[in-house]
Amino acid sequence: MELSDVAVSIRGLRVQRGSTSVFAGLDVDIPRGAITGLLGPSGCGKTTLIRAIVGVQQHAAGAVTVLGEPAGSPALRRRVAYDTQGASVYGDLTVGQNLRYFARVIGAGAADVDRVIDQVGLRAQARQRVDALSGGQENRVSLAVAMLGTPELIVLDEPTVGLDPLLRAELWDVFRGLADAGTTLLVSSHVMDEALRCDRLLLLRAGSLVADTTPERLLTETGAADPDAAFLALIRRADAGEDAA
Repeated sequence: MELSDVAVSIRGLRVQRGSTSVFAGLDVDIPRGAITGLLGPSGCGKTTLIRAIVGVQQHAAGAVTVLGEPAGSPALRRRVAYDTQGASVYGDLTVGQNLRYFARVIGAGAADVDRVIDQVGLRAQARQRVDALSGGQENRVSLAVAMLGTPELIVLDEPTVGLDPLLRAELWDVFRGLADAGTTLLVSSHVMDEALRCDRLLLLRAGSLVADTTPERLLTETGAADPDAAFLALIRRADAGEDAA
């Protein structure tokens, strides 16, 4: 991959949590202007990797470069948006008040607030306090905050958890529109069928990169009919290789 095509470059990443090694020398590149899915079971290291990319994860060694800058650099504050697993908004403010507040923080206009409210499907709840919303709606407010402005990289940690299938599909349509317009998205999920909506796939298991591939290659190379079966096939191959070694 050419340097100009890389949004995130990770080399030799080592993260230690107590006596446990989360990553022991991870190397991976994430392409610009595409949706990269970060998939794997709970506890495999997805959130730790995301935290390293946005610059809030201490690591023992390695380099993480984001849009040409060291991860966490002040220069990246308006270029990178991060939506955490837990909703990061104010419960005592309405949906609209939250978005207007965060829009002022990053210098986005009123039209941008209207845009993201519509994109996440919260127009009817715009005047409701966040603490009166359902868990899924609250997560959508947090997602809308991440979409404010014109970030070059949007990092989404389990953005569709707790959402019904229809809304999940609608949000993936939003993600696709953002990527088609040139935004880079990194989307973590443990729902394997979401793999088919991505351009690139990073499959993690127990802190190891099992595959760096595309949806098409994943199914073709494993001969599986669906992503769940493909992931299991990769795990069996990896286990067989370890046993042989």
